[in-house]
Amino acid sequence: MKVVVIGATGFVGQNLVEELANRGHEVLAIARDATKVAQKENVISQSVDVTDETALTAALKGADVVLSAFNAGWTNPNIYNDFIKGSESIQKAVKEAGVKRLVVIGGAGSLFIDGQQLVDGPNFPAEIKPGATAARDYLDLLKKEKDLDWTFFSPAIEMHQGITTGRTGKYRLGLENPVFNEEGRSILSVQDLAVAVVDEIEQNKHPKQRFTAAY
Repeated sequence: MKVVVIGATGFVGQNLVEELANRGHEVLAIARDATKVAQKENVISQSVDVTDETALTAALKGADVVLSAFNAGWTNPNIYNDFIKGSESIQKAVKEAGVKRLVVIGGAGSLFIDGQQLVDGPNFPAEIKPGATAARDYLDLLKKEKDLDWTFFSPAIEMHQGITTGRTGKYRLGLENPVFNEEGRSILSVQDLAVAVVDEIEQNKHPKQRFTAAY
């Protein structure tokens, strides 16, 4: 398949590009600065601002799937508005380009525990709350999308650079609630996140759904 990865130089995006390329997919890696994309067989790169709908639409034409790992920047003081704006621009460009499938990497904050979304809990980290709230609110907007075959992925609660499990190829799936292990932790490496997401791209098990994965 030809898969476009938006946000290809980010922590998640880099691993998605690598997993896709290693499985033999044709990858177009899109980033603000495509010179930062690692050179790899099956991968070409292009610098595009996601808010430039005309340029983005042109770049997406001919793709089988658009995979968005777009992030407006955790230190961005306007992250909420910029995330919503960028995500909506990507969604519009996908439709204008005639691509039918959009897979979005969101956050764990929109997952539910005991009927409450994590982002609304009293102990949710304040420093990431604006970005997590934006991802939650964009999911609500995406659920209204009628034309695209969309899928939204929420990572495990613990999915960060400090997890050194690497690529095991193993994970368990969930939908609206976090997946916990025997120790009561929801945890997944970024490499296995990429495995779960590329499996979804290949198998399309969650059309018009949100899903999650963890060990």
